[in-house]
Amino acid sequence: MTLTIDLRGQVALVTGGTKGIGAAIADRLAEGGATVVVCGRHEPPPSAHIFVPCDVRDPDEVDALVAHIVATQGHLDLAVNNAGGSPNAEAAEASPRFSEAIIRLNLLAPLHVAQAANRVMQQQEGGGVIVNVASVSALRPSPGTAAYGAAKAGLINLTQSLAVEWAPKVRVNAVSAGLVATADSLEHYGGADGLAQVAATVPLGRFGTPTEVASAVAFLASPLAGYATGANLVLHGGGEWPAFLRAANG
Repeated sequence: MTLTIDLRGQVALVTGGTKGIGAAIADRLAEGGATVVVCGRHEPPPSAHIFVPCDVRDPDEVDALVAHIVATQGHLDLAVNNAGGSPNAEAAEASPRFSEAIIRLNLLAPLHVAQAANRVMQQQEGGGVIVNVASVSALRPSPGTAAYGAAKAGLINLTQSLAVEWAPKVRVNAVSAGLVATADSLEHYGGADGLAQVAATVPLGRFGTPTEVASAVAFLASPLAGYATGANLVLHGGGEWPAFLRAANG
C-alpha cells in the first residue's frame, strides 16, 4: 500500500513561506494538491504560490490576511506557523525591547494566526489543521538565544493547550526542528567546514534539510495524521552526542 499525502481541495497558509524552510513547506503542500498562500513582510520573486503581504506580529494584519484568504479562496483548511527566528544576543546584555520582539514573533504571532484560523475552521464542516514550527531550542538550553528558546518552549505548550481547547474540529500539532541546512545556517556556522564540524555532533552525522521538515508538516496536515493532535514531532537527527561520552572517550 502506498502512503500518499493527499491535500487536494485544501487551502493552506504558510507564514514566512517565501524562503528557507517556509518555502519548502509551501512547495510540499502544493505537491500534495493544496492551494498555498504564503505571507511575509516583503514580496518574493514570482512563484506558483499566492503571496499576501502581512506582518504576523500585528493582530490586525493577521485578521485581514485570513479574511482575504476566505474571501478569495472560500475556506482555510491549514495554517502553518513557520515565521520566526532570532539573532544571537547574550541574555545579560539583551534589551527589554529586543526580548519582547523575539517573544512577540515566535510565540504571540503564532497565537494570533492560530486564533484567526480557528475562528474560520470551527465554522467549517471539515474543521482544519494548525501546525506550529517549533525548535529543539525549546527542549534544551539555548545559550545566545535565550528568549527564542523560551518562546519556542511556550509554543509547544501552546500547541498542547490549543489542541485540547479546539478539539474536535481543529487539530493542532508542532514540529520541533533541529539543525537544518539553509543559506542562513551556512553563513551562521562559517561556511562548509564549520557546517561539517557541527554536523559531526549529530548522531545521524548531518544537518536536516528543509524538505524533510516540510514532509513532516505535510504529514501532520494530512488525513494520515488524523488522530494526532497536541503532538510534537521532533526532527533532530538523534539530538546531540552526550558531552560526557565524548569526554570519557577522549
